Amino acid sequence: MVTSKLPKVSFKAQMLAAREQAIIDVVNRLLAEKGFDAMTVDEVAANVGIAKASLYKHFPSKEDLAAAAMAYLMQQAQAFLDGLDDTQSPLDKLRATVEWTMRLKLGGNMPTLPSQNSTLRATLIANKGYMDGLIDVSDRLGAWIEEAQAQGAINPKLAAIAVLYTLYARACDPVLEFLKMSDLHSDDEIIEMVMSTCFDGLCSR
Repeated sequence: MVTSKLPKVSFKAQMLAAREQAIIDVVNRLLAEKGFDAMTVDEVAANVGIAKASLYKHFPSKEDLAAAAMAYLMQQAQAFLDGLDDTQSPLDKLRATVEWTMRLKLGGNMPTLPSQNSTLRATLIANKGYMDGLIDVSDRLGAWIEEAQAQGAINPKLAAIAVLYTLYARACDPVLEFLKMSDLHSDDEIIEMVMSTCFDGLCSR
């Protein structure tokens, strides 16, 4: 029996990969804390502990930094979806996914990007890791939405794409931050309330 060996990764390559991950972790945190416009490349380099010139060897622009953070987020999302129980109903899978994104948001781990920035948008579109991840996640969520609609668990009159964007919006919902700043509710209580308004609506039942 012939077994193929994986190519050995050099120490230098390992160090470069570790540095890139450290950069992405810092960018992710800064994007979550202050957003893209307020984040600076100097700040990223200082937080990582490297010179700005070294940072540019990994990511040539601020937009590329943001795209790398979003690609990493998509990897996390794909891993989460992979770990869901196949026996769960489509609606339960959607609820679990939305809860996961809200916990990232409340934990200060959800990067925030401006919706109107043509340069950033072009960089995101050109980032294969981000786009492949986004398409995969959207396809899976879209399929669950359509299944849930067929089962009557979600209003079938709603366009599936509108439901998808509504669920995506929970990842950047300012209501989460407002409720957390009030110090009146725990994270679990906040998530329960926002999940209820998202999936059950505001009308009394």
